[in-house]
Amino acid sequence: MQDKIGTVAGAIWNALNTKGALSLAQLKRVVDKKTPLFDWAVGWLAREDRILITPEKRSFRIQLKDTQTKAASTA
Repeated sequence: MQDKIGTVAGAIWNALNTKGALSLAQLKRVVDKKTPLFDWAVGWLAREDRILITPEKRSFRIQLKDTQTKAASTA
């Protein structure tokens, strides 16, 4: 099961690295994974201190903590 979660976490990281910060709903659409794997993968990345989760209206905005990402370097 950890392999599946790790694969989804990698897809989330790649999406955030390419597109920059996304709302939780946008990220879920981009990654196209269903819960609970998606939720576990977000939790994994948060526990590994790889992402920032910021409250936003009725949702959350997710972004990578690493400032050396593709999205950050092109902005």
